[in-house]
Amino acid sequence: MQPKVCFSIVIALVLSLWGEALPVSAADSLPDEARLVLKTHCYDCHQGADAEAGLDLASLSTDLEDAAAATKWVRVFDRVHGGEMPPADAEPIDAKIRSQFLTTTESWIKDSQQAMYAATGRVRARRLTNLQLERSLHDLLGIDIPLAARMPEEQRADGFTTVADGQAMSHFQLEQHVSVVDTALDEAFRRALSEPDEQERHLPAESIVRTRPRSRTREPELIDGRAVTWASRLIFYGRLPATTVKEDGWYRFTIRATALKAPKDHGVWCTVRTGQCVSSAPMYAWVGAFEATYEPKEMTYDAWMTKGDMLEVRPGDDTLKMARFNGGQVGTGEGGPQNVPGVAIEWIKMARIHQGPDNESVRRLLFNDLKVQAGSKREPAKVIVEQPKREVVRLMRAFASRAFRRPIEDEILKPYALLAIESLDNGNDFVTAIRAGYRALLCSPRFLYFYEQPGKLDDYAIASRLSYLLWNRTPDQTLIDLAKDEKLSEPATIKAQVARMLADPKGEHFVEDFAAQWLDLSLIDFTEPDRKLYPGFDVIVQQSMLDETHTYLQTMLADDLSVSHLIDSDFTFLNSRLARFYGIDRVDGDTLQKIILRPEDHRGGVLTQGAILKVTANGTTTSPVLRGVWVSERLLGTEIPPPPQGVPAIEPDIRGAKTIREMLAKHKADAACAVCHVKIDPPGFALENYDPAGRWRDKYFQGKAGKSKSAPLIDASFDMPDGRPFKDVREFQSLVVADKRALARNVAEKIVTYGTGAPVNFADRQAIHAIVNETAPSDFGFRSLLNAVTTSAVFLNK
Repeated sequence: MQPKVCFSIVIALVLSLWGEALPVSAADSLPDEARLVLKTHCYDCHQGADAEAGLDLASLSTDLEDAAAATKWVRVFDRVHGGEMPPADAEPIDAKIRSQFLTTTESWIKDSQQAMYAATGRVRARRLTNLQLERSLHDLLGIDIPLAARMPEEQRADGFTTVADGQAMSHFQLEQHVSVVDTALDEAFRRALSEPDEQERHLPAESIVRTRPRSRTREPELIDGRAVTWASRLIFYGRLPATTVKEDGWYRFTIRATALKAPKDHGVWCTVRTGQCVSSAPMYAWVGAFEATYEPKEMTYDAWMTKGDMLEVRPGDDTLKMARFNGGQVGTGEGGPQNVPGVAIEWIKMARIHQGPDNESVRRLLFNDLKVQAGSKREPAKVIVEQPKREVVRLMRAFASRAFRRPIEDEILKPYALLAIESLDNGNDFVTAIRAGYRALLCSPRFLYFYEQPGKLDDYAIASRLSYLLWNRTPDQTLIDLAKDEKLSEPATIKAQVARMLADPKGEHFVEDFAAQWLDLSLIDFTEPDRKLYPGFDVIVQQSMLDETHTYLQTMLADDLSVSHLIDSDFTFLNSRLARFYGIDRVDGDTLQKIILRPEDHRGGVLTQGAILKVTANGTTTSPVLRGVWVSERLLGTEIPPPPQGVPAIEPDIRGAKTIREMLAKHKADAACAVCHVKIDPPGFALENYDPAGRWRDKYFQGKAGKSKSAPLIDASFDMPDGRPFKDVREFQSLVVADKRALARNVAEKIVTYGTGAPVNFADRQAIHAIVNETAPSDFGFRSLLNAVTTSAVFLNK
């Protein structure tokens, strides 16, 4: 099936299966009584080409099917409801008239959106994300190769790639999809028709060191029977050519190593990475980190490696004393005399593995109970089948039910099965024919898109929503069986399945996948703090920050902790390297440990964790505006509209001539800017004591690298939007956690958006309110919120 033909079929079937936008019967204009209020109280400032903030209410479209217009009308309602409009210096609206305006406008917007829901559902046709596609193919075919990166980069809408509004479908998109399907099928059929390909090797120190001791190179040197690499910033130093792989695949490494010349108060933190380790291919892939000590330690890692990749193991702690080598290479005996720390590897065990099912399991997924005759060097393996056409239909029916995530009727299966039968009629063997059939199924919109009809979801659609929310993969047999028995729409059953799925090892995916987008953790590599300005930050610290946040959120979910823990708490999870970076001296070892925080630690909640502080800075400077917008939208649930046209961005003066507070004070003299900055600035300034690398500071840096002796002191005080003052981040946290309901509402909205593929609209507010109320007895626990969302009407309806 050619991509262009496949694209046409996909578009046609999506429109026929999921429906085009239908005319909606609802009030298409603002009620007269509401319009009169606007004319009386708002048009003076919001009318014509010079309307304040660019909002011309007189000409604003009242077609609420227009998303941009609907967003503006909702904002008008919220500003009047919140008492922000009319402004304090304008004539107020009579209380009775204001109440009538809000009631009328609320009904108009809600009725219009609910009419659209009835016609098409609140969620447009949405497809699998790249990650969901990869894991779905893994489940269906039993393979484990990376696939998501082969697809075009995805766009986010409302913060998530799962939202239908941001999902494009183009010829190029579909060409890549077909290519990924072919790659996946090639791997699955290769494994199903071949013997296991696991390999094991034992590499003693002598086999991984430089082969020519007198040459200057970047491999370890042999010292006392161990392969030694010294602390240095020389790129690719510590590479191990003996571990070079000859084919793409997953590999498992066990490394036995000790420290050399370790600092007095800690071990030698080392990185394990993979790559070509040559200047023409400079990219590394992260594998792991460990703290080498004088006692031998064994560490095991799994890594995906492409042909030609090798391991690199080296000291990676940026705070260590570093050796200096001339000429970009290292001579034997040059590192030891410099009295720097090092890592000594005794041996490495290396094995080719499969993270997914074994070859026999892959065989059953593709051929069910059919016998596979082993191949030879002259003849490929083949499937023994007496009635090929009958078996093609039988196998495709079973495969289609799994791929389409529901039972398949004959009429739906027929066109796909005919493709495989036609292949047989053309003289192709059974394997070629069934592969063509599977390929057609995996290019079908019934696989690529979620099959959801307007109104209440059927049990199979609920199974998919749960599975892709919590696992980002196909529903397992338990969910399918419950759907078949029509039990999956029962709240008690849903809660039981949520508990089961989170307890499954695949359940760890939920926190990591959700937080990657909700908290922008997937962007942590986007910037790198300037090493001269912020010494001590390195890749080990960065990965430890991610681990801290993931483990913290997993604990919140497992223990059903209140969402207030997002803002403040008395504990976190640190290893010795991250603790040292934070200035906390009571943690030992390279595993994460729960520690009780003290006031002098300046930590508490996700808000002050390094991963969050890093993704909200640019690597060189901090900005209360950037951090303020991020915290407002991601944690506090406060929508910040884009700045008015023509308003320049605020850039901190890194020379220190002015503080960002002084610059913002001038910026906010514009009334159009001030109305948003009253919400943005409080969280932004509260976090100013944290530098771009996430470390606490009392002063801004100024002058020479990392120096702050003569720089201005940081003033983190501000007023909340309602006028309550705070003097530092601790007082800010206390004020925010006082309103747990607002925090719960935000988390509920994020889960709904992520899990259903559509943002929370005005008409959904009542459902969100019910979700929040349901979780009040648990103090708005994270797990309780997840349970309440998955049993809510907004989750169980299209």
